[in-house]
Amino acid sequence: MEPTSNSTQPQGPGSSVGLDSRLALSRPRLKRATWVGCALLLSGAGGGLRLAAVEGETQGKEPAAYAPLAVFAKVLQLVRQDYVDEAKAAYPALISAALKGMLSSLDPHSQFLESRDYKAVQDDTRSRFSGVGVVLTQKDGRLVVVSTMEGGPAVRAGILAGDQVLRIDGQLAEKLGPTEAASLLRGDSGAAVGMTIYRPSTRDTLEVELQREAMSVPSVRDAKLLSLEGGAESNIGYVRITQFNTTTAAELLKVLEGLEKKGMQGLILDLRGNPGGLLEAAIEVAAHFLPAGSLVVSTEGRVNSQNKFYRTPPSSIPRANYPIALLVNGGSASAAEILAGALKDLRRAVLVGETTFGKGSVQSVIPLADGSAIRLTTAKYYTPGKQVIHEQGIQPTIRATFSAEQERLLALQRREGALDPREKSELAGFLDSQLERASETLRAVLLYAARSDANSAGGASVK
Repeated sequence: MEPTSNSTQPQGPGSSVGLDSRLALSRPRLKRATWVGCALLLSGAGGGLRLAAVEGETQGKEPAAYAPLAVFAKVLQLVRQDYVDEAKAAYPALISAALKGMLSSLDPHSQFLESRDYKAVQDDTRSRFSGVGVVLTQKDGRLVVVSTMEGGPAVRAGILAGDQVLRIDGQLAEKLGPTEAASLLRGDSGAAVGMTIYRPSTRDTLEVELQREAMSVPSVRDAKLLSLEGGAESNIGYVRITQFNTTTAAELLKVLEGLEKKGMQGLILDLRGNPGGLLEAAIEVAAHFLPAGSLVVSTEGRVNSQNKFYRTPPSSIPRANYPIALLVNGGSASAAEILAGALKDLRRAVLVGETTFGKGSVQSVIPLADGSAIRLTTAKYYTPGKQVIHEQGIQPTIRATFSAEQERLLALQRREGALDPREKSELAGFLDSQLERASETLRAVLLYAARSDANSAGGASVK
C-alpha cells in the first residue's frame, strides 16, 4: 500500500492524507498563461466526432497538441463506426480503455480508476474490505506481492512477499495493473478466487484457490517486553506496525504507555512487511519520537504546489528518549520507508534488516465527475537528509538478511490460528535472527549508556 494523497476540492482541516496514493492534497495548478484545452464534441446523426480546440491565452503557442488529438478523434470515430463487434465499440468503453492505456504508459503507479476501483482505494485507507489479504504493486513489468495481511487467506495459503502473480482466475496478470488485480481479488465473502504464483527464490510455480473474507486489518500488534533466557522479561519492548491508517498513532501511543509502565528502556519497532498507508499516519507516528517541528519528509515535483515539507506538529510531545531499532525488509514500503528514513536521518533510530522496497513517489488521487478518478504520479519523496526513496529504498544501518525459508517461517510465526504438528515442529527451530540482531544492538546501547552514567557520577563524586 502506497502513501496516499487525495487531490480533490479544497478540504477542511479534518481531512486525512495518505501516502501511497493519497498524499498530495491539492491538484497541481496549471498556470493560466500556459493553459490550452481541447474538447471532443459529438455531432451529427451518425454519431461522428469532430475536434474543437478550446484555446486559452496562448492560442497558437502549442500547435503540436492539436494534430495528435485530431488523430485520436479520427481513430475513435473509425472504431466506433466500423469495428466488427459493436458491443465493444461503445464510447464509454473506448474512452476508458484509452485513459487506462495513457496513464499506465507513464509509470507503474499512475492509473485510471473506474468507480469501483476508486471505491477500493477509499476502502484501503479505512482498512475495511473483503478479499484475500495481499498488497500488490508492479515492479519491472511484473505484478509482485509487497506483503500479505496477517490472518488473511493469502497467508494461510503460503503466499509470501516477493512472489509474482502470473494469473488471477485465469486472467494473465501481465495485462493487469495493481488496482485492476486488486478488484479481481476482492468480492463477496466466501467466494473463491484462483491465483497462479511464481516464487523467484525457489523457481516454484504454485496454484492456489483462496476464499475471500471480510477483512479489518489491525495496525499495531504484538506489543510486549522481549523475554530473556529463562523466561524473564527484559527492558526492551517490541511493537509491530502492519500498516499506517487513521488509528495507527493512537494505537501505538496506548501500547507505548503500557510498555513504559512496565519498565521499557529500549524499543524495537517492526516495520517488516508493512506496505505503507497514510502519510498523515506516518507523520503522527514519527511525532511520538521526534521533537515538534521536525522534518519527516519532503516532496518535489514539476510544479511548485508539489514542493512541500511535512513536519511533526508543533504541539506534539515525543515519548521518553529511549533508543530505538527499526526492523525493515524488502516488504517495507511507502509510508513505512518515510518513517524509517526520517528516524534514520535524524539519528533517532538504528535500522536493522534489509533494504526497503523503494516506493517513494507521490500519487495524487483526483476524483472525476462520473465517480471515477485518476491516480497520477506528481512528485517524489525525499528523506530529511535529501535521499530519494523511489527505486532506491532505505538502506539499513545494520544489514541482517533472511533466506526465503526464513521469510516463510516468519510469516508462519505471525499467522493467526492454531498450527498443526508439522508447523509447530518447523517453528521450534526457527530463530528470528533479525529481531535478535536488533535486540543485541539495543542491549549494547543501553549497557554503554549505563556505564557512561556511572562514570559521570563517579567523576562528580571525586570533585
